[in-house]
Amino acid sequence: MSIEIKVPDLPESVADGVLLDWRVAAGDAVQRDDNLVDIETDKVVLEIPAPDSGTVKKLLRQSGDVVASGELLALMEQSDVVADSKKTKAAVAERVAVADAPLSPAVKKLLADNKLEAVQINGSGKDGRIIKQDVLDYLARPAKPADQAADKPIDKSAAMPALPPAAAAAANADPQGRVEQRVPMTRLRARIAERLVRSQQTAAILTTFNEVNMKPVMDLRGKYQDKFLQKHDIKLGFMSFFVKAVTEALKEFPIVNASIDGGDIIYHGYYDIGIAVGSPRGLVVPILRDTDAMSFADIERKIKDFGARAQHGRIDLQELSGGTFSITNGGIFGSMLSTPIINPPQSAILGMHAIQQRAAVENGAVVARPCMYLALSYDHRIIDGREAVRFLMSVKHSLEDPAIMLFDL
Repeated sequence: MSIEIKVPDLPESVADGVLLDWRVAAGDAVQRDDNLVDIETDKVVLEIPAPDSGTVKKLLRQSGDVVASGELLALMEQSDVVADSKKTKAAVAERVAVADAPLSPAVKKLLADNKLEAVQINGSGKDGRIIKQDVLDYLARPAKPADQAADKPIDKSAAMPALPPAAAAAANADPQGRVEQRVPMTRLRARIAERLVRSQQTAAILTTFNEVNMKPVMDLRGKYQDKFLQKHDIKLGFMSFFVKAVTEALKEFPIVNASIDGGDIIYHGYYDIGIAVGSPRGLVVPILRDTDAMSFADIERKIKDFGARAQHGRIDLQELSGGTFSITNGGIFGSMLSTPIINPPQSAILGMHAIQQRAAVENGAVVARPCMYLALSYDHRIIDGREAVRFLMSVKHSLEDPAIMLFDL
């Protein structure tokens, strides 16, 4: 029986995607749920699994093609014999390993035989990986004066700074041998740029700041870390405290949890908090749903899972949709202070920063305390300064007295 492999239905916010790399070739035998192809949208990388065991008959689209929801990608022939084929498993594993490698042996040999550098080739594979056809296409193009031998060849690899793995573009050198490289934006990076510019242009963004003494939270973590890890098999981090503190503050100030829709204000009766996570392709903000019903362990476990899957672009589209508030932690990179940009259509975002020992006055004495600056950026169209400041004060009080959260006070 013939099976059609199609692009899955994409959300309304995702118009199309780019076919990154086929993990199979025509004639390959595959098992049910084997990954056939990766498609990059402006939010995540989607894996298209085989709906059944069988043989790939024909690939209808190529790497780099723009594809839309429901578009036909390939044809398969169903087969029941493939499921136990060791040869099939080995072939698929080998193909995946080659796809994940920076350069395949065939590509390395072609580059060496033709005295080429990788930075000269425009890669079309996954994450900008150079495939054999890229090198062949480069060799087949008409020669240009810049490609002809000079008295002293330029060592482009030495002149070129380290670039992200996803960089895929042609490198050019000026007469002094200085190299620059034009790198096309990934769809995710382009989408981030578009959303942030729109946020700046459409919202009246203000930022208010405060400082929180992190000693109570650090003392609590130090006291119960071992027991927490032993019971829940996950470390107790700072983020769960912040998520809980923010959730309580959102309950107290529902306007901060609201959003604008035309001439209306939508008050959300739930707490879905986005957690900004870095990935090789850019920043993504997966959503913790119903944080008021989550335990500290639930939050830590989910955030760890988000972080791991973000590195491979494996966060689902549904996990990136929605959200009523966001938290971003620049402190893990050493940031002391920043003004985070609101993630539309949300109306506010909390920025965390690095913890530093600072002088504090307690009972008339100056003591050193581990402190963090907090920044709340908010849309002044619906959130007044009074609510913003009081919201941030609520977060501060919860963190400086964690019993408020633990005992629901």
